[in-house]
Amino acid sequence: MAGSSIAYPGMQPKDKLVSQAGLDKIHILPQPFPIAQVDFSKLDDSKVDFEAYKGKVVVINVWATWCPPCVRELPALDRLASKIDKDNFVLLPISIDADGKEIVQPFLASLALEEFESYFDPQQNLREVFPLETIPATFILNPQGELVAYVRSYVDWDDENAIEFLEQFKTTN
Repeated sequence: MAGSSIAYPGMQPKDKLVSQAGLDKIHILPQPFPIAQVDFSKLDDSKVDFEAYKGKVVVINVWATWCPPCVRELPALDRLASKIDKDNFVLLPISIDADGKEIVQPFLASLALEEFESYFDPQQNLREVFPLETIPATFILNPQGELVAYVRSYVDWDDENAIEFLEQFKTTN
């Protein structure tokens, strides 16, 4: 399945919160879609997968240093991470840069985002579950670990409705 675009059931958006800042680009699936578990790594090189975050709404943002819209989105993601309720939500920015943390950490420092916690998938294992030919891409999992929404574009996470938008997924079953 590597390199193939995955067509999730019901790719048409359903009712959703709409704003001028781009949350309206997020497609909400008509029903949750189970996904396979794939490994990615933390800064300390330990492996992790989405199973570790069950019970929380997971906001996965796939990005790369060579992607201008991704870089534009990073500061807003950093601010979102500081605002979300960590008991119910987790933000997982995952870099797909081939050189992994060796390039990403200095890059983040150059943007004054030294504290921004990124994860790494230099082999692009995430292709097994998500289409990655367009980034930035954000995929939202419900507390059961199922895909409930996605966007394959830049989103302004500074939007005043962003937290409210994410709140709706706490109860998706």
